Amino acid sequence: MKLSVVGSGYVGTTIAACFAELGHDVTAIDIDESVVDSLNKGTATIYEPGLDELLSEHAGGRLRATTDYSVIPDTEATFLALPTPSNDDGSIDTSIILAAAESVGEALAEKADRHLVVTKSTVTPGTTEDEIAPVVREAADESTKISFGMNPEFLREGSAVDDFLYPDKIVLGTATGDEWAAETLQAVFEPLVDRTDAPVVTTGIREAEMIKYANNAFLATKISLINELGNICKEHEIDAYEIADAIGLDDRIGEQFLRSGVGWGGSCFPKDVAAIIAAARKQGYNPELLSAAVAVNDRQPRRMVELLERHIDPTGKRIAVLGLAFKPGTDDIRNSRAIPLIESLLAVDAEVVAYDPVAADNMREQYPEIAYADSAADALSGADGALVVTDWPEFAELDDAFDTMSTPVVVDGRRIIEHREGLVYEGLTW
Repeated sequence: MKLSVVGSGYVGTTIAACFAELGHDVTAIDIDESVVDSLNKGTATIYEPGLDELLSEHAGGRLRATTDYSVIPDTEATFLALPTPSNDDGSIDTSIILAAAESVGEALAEKADRHLVVTKSTVTPGTTEDEIAPVVREAADESTKISFGMNPEFLREGSAVDDFLYPDKIVLGTATGDEWAAETLQAVFEPLVDRTDAPVVTTGIREAEMIKYANNAFLATKISLINELGNICKEHEIDAYEIADAIGLDDRIGEQFLRSGVGWGGSCFPKDVAAIIAAARKQGYNPELLSAAVAVNDRQPRRMVELLERHIDPTGKRIAVLGLAFKPGTDDIRNSRAIPLIESLLAVDAEVVAYDPVAADNMREQYPEIAYADSAADALSGADGALVVTDWPEFAELDDAFDTMSTPVVVDGRRIIEHREGLVYEGLTW
């Protein structure tokens, strides 16, 4: 099939490359000429394992990029993969995706055949039908037959390519009674279903929008719950991981997302939980459990500093912060737990020296005033304390590097450092 993907960020670039891998003819559309040039050269503008390989293989063949929306009528379906950032009240800002929707509609004004517009961005229930569809239709000719769909993404940064090509589920949302839209959307994903036998959920558009939020809200709440239990275990001098291993054997609970630590961050969990809370409150319902999950998560980085303060006064001291990306395998610092932790250290005039294998440049733009080391060992050298925020595998191999610290105090937010003699070790929740 001939597909167009509007937006070339994390999601847009990944799905464009993966659609090409499935055999589709894909045109990526983005307003940034530098992004377009990079994609046409077969290189990504983001750090995502496996993505450059796909782009290198398909760029100039089944995958092309352009800034020109006029290519859309030559495709059968258009996927909208635009940012929906948070407003101050937690609700989503739809201005970017609506601007793109208008451009899509204008491009489709000249098309005689039917066309499917699919929302890939994470939007609250009702957005596709109540906001996006009217904008597209108004910009297009009234005689143009345009159908709409929703296909939520479940891509984790650092494993997005594998998550697309080997999904746990595929959710396809179309309007009730629109058989053409349902058949077309199913045809897009037929090659993926054939190669993986992934379960396919066919549902309505609003239901598909809600499934993404329900998915992330559940996982975020599960993480906050195990962190709360871990905090309790810490006060009783109990190993929270032993508790998690035991309760994870209950198939009603499951073992995944039961590793207590410094909390969740990134571009999805914080934004999506805030958005669904805001949407619920707009309808007159106050989701207290989700609000509590956010409160627990917000508190975890400060707990790391408090544990450090049990051993040293960080004022004026050199404190190493290991890990700046919100998770290993990505350079994304959006809502990284390192950010509030750095803020807490700067508030007490600590001398912060940070290290991350790939995310240092991104954090430097936000905090140019702190020092950045070339390696974890360099960050630890002469440090009075160390805070481990991201569980990059290389941190587990440090060992002797801790002996170069002035005061070997380590607060481990991810349980990746080996607890040994000669090291004053504090686990965050154990």
